[in-house]
This record gives sequence, C-alpha cells and structure tokens, in this order.
Amino acid sequence: MKDVMTPRLQIPQFPPAARHGIFGRFFAALLIPAALALGACATGGAPGVGPGLSTAGANNSAAAKSGGGGHGLPRIDVLVPVFDPGLPEDSDEWEKRGIYPELRRAEATRFALKMKAALDKTGAFGSVRVAPSAQATGELYVNGKILESNGEDVRIEIAATDISGRKWLGKKFSHRAKEAFHRDPRNKNRDAYDPVFEEAAEYIVKRLKKRDAEELAKLQRIAAIRFGGSLSAETFARYLKTENGRTTLVAAPADDDPMLQRIAPLRVRDQLFIDNMQSHYASFDGKLQESYLVWQEQSLIEVKAARKAKLKATGQGILGGLLVAASVVAGADSDNSAATEVATTIGTVAGAVVLAQSFQTRSEMQAHRAALAELGRSIDIEVQPQVVAYEKETAELTGSAAEQHEQWIAFLKKIYELEATPETEL
Repeated sequence: MKDVMTPRLQIPQFPPAARHGIFGRFFAALLIPAALALGACATGGAPGVGPGLSTAGANNSAAAKSGGGGHGLPRIDVLVPVFDPGLPEDSDEWEKRGIYPELRRAEATRFALKMKAALDKTGAFGSVRVAPSAQATGELYVNGKILESNGEDVRIEIAATDISGRKWLGKKFSHRAKEAFHRDPRNKNRDAYDPVFEEAAEYIVKRLKKRDAEELAKLQRIAAIRFGGSLSAETFARYLKTENGRTTLVAAPADDDPMLQRIAPLRVRDQLFIDNMQSHYASFDGKLQESYLVWQEQSLIEVKAARKAKLKATGQGILGGLLVAASVVAGADSDNSAATEVATTIGTVAGAVVLAQSFQTRSEMQAHRAALAELGRSIDIEVQPQVVAYEKETAELTGSAAEQHEQWIAFLKKIYELEATPETEL
C-alpha cells in the first residue's frame, strides 16, 4: 500500500493576552467586514447559503470596507462554491447525452475557479474565494450549474444570492467555441470557455451597482454574526431575524463585545484555512490545465465530426430505404418479368450498399464518442489529508474537500467550546 504523506498545516498562534484588550478589539473590528468562505452545515438562517446556528451539544461537522472598483460601494467578498456538475440522476442518461461523469466532476471545480477569476478581473469585489459548498459564510454567493460542456458548446446556470437570502440573479449563459480559436497562436494556454464566465461576471457587477452602500454594509455585519452563530447560537441568534427565507439584522453587538473578541482569533484561523484551500484548488487546476485544453480542442473536433456523421448516417439510411422500397414497387407494377427482376435486384443491392454505409458511419460516430469518454476518464482530482493544529489541539482532516471542510468546522467549534470553559487549559 502506498504511503500517504500528510501535510501539516500549523496555524500561527496568538498569546492569550492578544485575545483581549486592544489587540482583541482589533480583530473584532476585522471580523465585521471580512468575508467568510467556510462555515457550518446549514440548519437555519437563509436557506441554501451560509452557516447554520450552532446547537448546544450537537456535532456541527459541517466595519464596512470602502472602495468598490470605482463604484463607491463597500467591497463585499464573494464565495463561489464548486459548481453542480449537472449529472442526471439516471446514469443511463449520461451516455445518451454525451456526459462523462469523471470529466464533469473535474469541470465543476475548474468552472468555479474560472468564475472566481472572472469576478476578480472586474475589480468590483473584495476577496473572491472558491469553497466546497454553499454551507459556508460569505456575503455574496455565486452558485453555478453545468448544463452543457462538450468542447464546442458550454452552457451554465448562475444564481447569485447574498447572505440575507436575497437573490440577485438567476440566469443561464452560453458560448460556442470555434475551431479558429485553437488555431490562433495567441490563444495558447487560453480556455475557449472564458467568454461565458466573463459575461456572467459582468452581469453580476451590473446587479452590484444597483445596491446601495448601507445595504452592502449590512451584509457584511450579517455574515460576521452568522459566523459567530455557527459556533454559539445562544449568543448570536438574537441579533438576526429570519422570515420567508430572508434574514435581517435586528441589532448588532458593539465592536468591543467580549463574544466578538472570543471568536475573532477563530476567524483568523478560518481565513488561513480558506487560503490553504485556495492553494489546493490552484494546484489541482494547474495539473488539469494541459489535459483539459487538449480535451477541449479535440472534443470540439469530435463533436462536429459526430454531428456530421449522424446527419450523413440519417441521410444514407433514408436513401437506402427509399431505394429498396422503389425496387419493390417497380417489380410489382412491371409487366416485364425480366425487367422487373433486374430492377428489383439493382434497387435492392443499391439500397443494401447505402444501408451498409449508414451502419459504418454510425460505427464511426460511436468511435468518436468512445474517444471523448476516454479523454474524460483521464481527468481526476485528489485531495490529500492534512493535519491542523491550534496550541495543544490537533485534528487530521481526510476525505474530499467538502468532507475536510466539515471536519474543520467541527474542530473550530471544539476550540471555541474549550476556550469557553474557564477551567480548561489549552
């Protein structure tokens, strides 16, 4: 069995005094505006996005910034969960629709990274991060679903929802790549799908500009309080009210509130974990890049060839059937038996030849599809285990990125509970 090297993520420590006083208030102030890309599994709050409230005894395994890219609004931070790969529940449909699950699951991560890059490029937001799921803490969530991706046509569905549960947009975007793109040397190492993500990002920016500064500042405060609520519901839930899927801020703790000071260092550690996850995603995409661009170019050619072969096969099949039918009709209507026999034989043979060509063309089409499947199976993603540490407490995180995210939140909650117990020394 192959030995697995387990990387150790050593989280920088702060002295006990740093958790309180001026230093503590400094981190408490940082907490309010900061975007949070990881949180607990949702059990409350706005449905679909953000962390849920911590339940006592439960195992939760799961000041506005100024600026804004020239539009004068607070720079909110964005969370881009890994895309929904769009796989039909019935696996029999995968082959019928030309979907290769290994490739789609890899694309789900790559597309999230592409969406992040496009949003970063606009300069209209604060931090933009990719996370395993939407059950995390952020100010704006950009969820995506892959509707189609075959090298030639790409279609995605984007839903942008803020931490209060307000939906900014739900829209489908599409783009058709051209063979000329791949022949242009200036496009070396560029993705033919980039335009679809850039269009989506520009659309989101248009919606951002329709929000006012006060509304965006409230989103930042709600995100901070919901993060605190994922660790201690009894402390932070009273500041928020959720009705009909919308969360509003009914009150806010002071910047020097002791509970904010308590969770501030955990917030810092949460940020470090998120940054480490970004490195993981970037590493994955770097390994995927070359193979994916080759697949993209070859798949476009294969898809066009398969479509041409299908049209050719259909035409040949119809022609062959017509020739056979015509020969039978000619034989039935003719009074000359010799002529009838010759016409019938010629028509039948000609029809059989065309039908044989049709079957051959369909076989070629299946070969094209098989080539696509093989390319799809060549792409995979692995997540290495990692050990996280905080003073004397350590935890090994294993499994997929989403599973490690849940284990991380459970570790954070454990640290919070230990710090909340005076007689317990860490």
